[in-house]
Amino acid sequence: MSVTLEQRTVPPGEDDHLQAAWELKEHIRESEDLLKQRWGFFADAYRKATVYAYFDDDELVGFAAARGDGYILFLGIHPEYRGRGLGERLVAAIADDSSGVSCHARVSNQNALSFYEHLGFETVRRIEDYYEDDVDAYYMRLGDSDRLMARLSELLGR
Repeated sequence: MSVTLEQRTVPPGEDDHLQAAWELKEHIRESEDLLKQRWGFFADAYRKATVYAYFDDDELVGFAAARGDGYILFLGIHPEYRGRGLGERLVAAIADDSSGVSCHARVSNQNALSFYEHLGFETVRRIEDYYEDDVDAYYMRLGDSDRLMARLSELLGR
């Protein structure tokens, strides 16, 4: 694995790296039983979103797709690249481009909940039967984006 990763941004209306994002999402779904969406839903949302992505050489290793209002539709990091601050960098890019950041997370996904809470997200409410498999979700919103930006500066050694 290389030391330097390349960050790319795909604007709304484009589908650059769509297939690679789908394959990464499916890899996570198969190994962790998360990110269950149908192709049509995923592709449509991806094309409407701004997608922030990290590549190792030409391999997609992490991405976040967000609406213009900062709502995170998808966030996925390849398991071998976790713990390197990619998720934090992706959320920081979204925060930098929008007035707020929010998302939904499965109540059973402790890794995601811990990640978002670590960044300063606050749970706004619980939504029953949010997902197709009738699992509840928490709607979360980034409460203190300065905390995230300070953490990112620390990560990047600034």
